[in-house]
Formats: sequence, C-alpha cells, structure tokens
Amino acid sequence: MTSDHVEKDSLGEFKLPKDVLFGIHTARAIENFTLSGRRCHAELIRAFGTVKQAAALTNQTLGVWKDDAHKAEAIIRACCELAEGMLDEHFPVDAMQGGAGTSLNMNVNEVIANRALQLLGDAPGEYARVSPLDDVNRHQSTNDTYPTALKLAAIRLLYALEERIVGLQEAFQTKEKEFAHIVKVGRTQLRDAALTTLGREMSAYADALSRDRWRVYKCEERLRVVNLGGTAIGTGLTAPKQYIFRVVDQLRELTGIGFARAENLIDCTQNADVFVEVSGILKALAATLIKICGDLRLMSSGPEAGLGELILPARQAGSSIMPGKVNPVIPEAATQCAMKVIGNDVALTLACANGSLELNPFLPLAADCLLESLDLLANACDALRKHCVEGLQADEEKCRAHVEGSTAIATALLPAIGYEKAAEIAKQASEQNCSVRELVLEKEIMTESEFNALITPEAICRLGY
Repeated sequence: MTSDHVEKDSLGEFKLPKDVLFGIHTARAIENFTLSGRRCHAELIRAFGTVKQAAALTNQTLGVWKDDAHKAEAIIRACCELAEGMLDEHFPVDAMQGGAGTSLNMNVNEVIANRALQLLGDAPGEYARVSPLDDVNRHQSTNDTYPTALKLAAIRLLYALEERIVGLQEAFQTKEKEFAHIVKVGRTQLRDAALTTLGREMSAYADALSRDRWRVYKCEERLRVVNLGGTAIGTGLTAPKQYIFRVVDQLRELTGIGFARAENLIDCTQNADVFVEVSGILKALAATLIKICGDLRLMSSGPEAGLGELILPARQAGSSIMPGKVNPVIPEAATQCAMKVIGNDVALTLACANGSLELNPFLPLAADCLLESLDLLANACDALRKHCVEGLQADEEKCRAHVEGSTAIATALLPAIGYEKAAEIAKQASEQNCSVRELVLEKEIMTESEFNALITPEAICRLGY
C-alpha cells in the first residue's frame, strides 16, 4: 500500500490519497467541475489510451527514451492497459469541464505516468523518473489528442450502432414476409385512404433503416481525418517533423482504422464541423425511430377501442390503478432516447459553432453529446428489436374488419369503375351505414369474385394496373 503524497504545481500543493493513480491536475479538476455528476465516457478514456500509445510508440522509435528502455516499455504498457479498460476507475473528472478537455488529458497523462512508475517498482508521484508532461504528453497537446481520441471513440461506437441498425432492419424484413398476406386500411392524415398490406408497412420501416445504416456507415470517412501531430494550434509546435509524419501512421496500425493526417492541421484543430455533420446523421436516425415507434403505438392502440391491428409483446403491467392495462413501453422508451438525441444535437451544434480563433474550448460538451447519442441509439435499436419487433403479431381479424367497414376499400375499385362511381358508392355506404361490398353487390356493379380480385394482397401491392 502506498502512502498519501503531496504534489505541487504552479498554484501550490495538493495532498493526494493513497492508491489513486491520478495527480494534482486531476485533483483540481475534481474540485472545479462538480457539474453533471457523470464521468467522461469510458470509450473516450480508452480511445485516449490508444492515442497515447501511438504517441509513445512513435517517440520510442525516434529514440526519445533511448537511455531508459525500461521507462519506454512501462509507458507503452500503461497505455495498453488504459486502452483495454483496465484503469477506468482512475478517471473521476466530470464530463462537463472547462479547458477544451485539458483536465481529461491531464488525468490520462497522470494515470499513465503513475501506472508506469508502478510497473517500474517506483511510487506514484515520483515524476523525476516518469513525468506526465515531459514523457507521457511528449510532442502532444490536449488540442490534438482530445479530438483524435473523440473521433476514435465515435468510430468504435458507430460500428456498434451500425450492427444494431442492421439487426432492427432485418427484424422488420422478417415481419414484411410474415405479414405480406394481411390486407389493411392505409391512412393518410390519419384518415382512411386506400388499401395496403401490413407487410408493405413493415418494408417501409426496413428501407428507412437501411438508409440510416448507410449514412452511419459513411460517417467513418468524416471522422478518419485527424489533427494528431498538430499540437497546440495545428503548427506542430514543439514536435519534430518525423514525429508529425509518423504518429498518425502508428495510430492507423494500432487500430486498423484508416486514419489520415489532415492536410490543413490548423483547420482541423480549430473547426469542429465534422461532429455537427455526424450528429446530424444521428438525428436523422432518431427521426426515423420516432416515426416507426409512433406508428407501432398507433397501430396497436386500444386494443379494443383503438386500431388494434398490431399486438405488441406484453412487457410489464401498465398501470397502478387500471387493471389489465398493458402499455407500449418499448416504443415509448425508444422514442425518448431518440428525443434526447435530437436535444443532444442542438447542444453539440452550439458547442461546435462557438469555437473561437485557433481552438474550440467546448469539445467536452460535444463529446458528451455525441457519445451519449451513439449509445442511446444503439441501445434503442437493440431494445426495439428484441423486446418489440421480433415478437410483433397481427390481429388479422381486426385488419379484415377495418377493411370491410371502411370506405377506403372504394379506392381499390377505381381501375374497374372510375373515380366518380367509386366516390358515389363510398358516400352512399357512409350515409346508409353499410359496407362498400354490400352496396356494390346489391347494385350489381360487379360480382363478388370480381370485387375480391381487386382487394387481394397481389392486386393491392401491384405497381400500377
């Protein structure tokens, strides 16, 4: 067990408890930023470990620690442990922090340095051997490592999100086939309009998600361009040219992701519009989910006194006072996730728009919003698939009754009798409180077999006539 120790900085001294790997800069950040009560996203912290590992390996190649090979290996191993999530507990800094992410970068530097010291058999805080700044942060700045780590974290979460979108898309494609034979009333402006099939409605959801999946897949291209090596403002201040040329290649080799150094490091350091673009893509997916979930809730409404065409899996009791009530809790929860993503997009947009001159000081807010949105959407897609769509059932009898009782069925007769005649029949059926079928057969406008032929799934789904 290590003893409490005192560290110093330009502002004075700070006593640090034993068994923590962070140092004085992190301790001050803990005092300063008691804001959200949430720590930085774990994926951002682990991505930071990978970025620091790329920097350390590059420095090692350039001979920075040629006189102390053990120190180099200890630093690299500590970076690996951080990247693998083994040191997560040592990152208490609040997600909402001033300083453009400097507090998190210093938290990372201190943890890596102190863990390296442990590996070397020294006590945390013995920075003469391994320094958070002169060694771990060598040839770096918060201003190039933080946005690079954010892009890496976002790409990794995008992979997970894409997988969840595909799963939800495939679930709807399965339902498309399962419900292909079920004719139902299609509605526009929430009014009976024309006949469709439940399968075609499911196909529309699957296709919308397919577009979202493609957009999410393409996001990686935007995020692969990084400013690592640009240090403070993109000029490469304090970093040797060979480091600048090699460090992104090292990151690419470590991650298997096609990272490329920005052609204009100054632009990539001060402008954060790429995060706005990616967030906009996530907002599009959120809009799709809200639409789909709204439809699922509406088509399952009632069920006795509503549309009742779909039967959602019963997940939990729906009321503390109304017996037997079961609510569409999964679509409701997914909708709220999507709403939060849209709110995050607004906050992220403001954060990225308010950069000033050579730097954006509000990247911590952008990071918090972007990474949370990626998590929310991935979890919402997964829950919607597992707990709702895969167990969807159709009330075929209810769908059939709606078709027979709605004047929308008259639209299907247009190819045979024309608009004027169909409109007249629909009006009479409404006034006489009888079905369109009954009226057509009574007036001998067509035979029952001719009528039935116009409302089969094949006839309804045919493109044109």
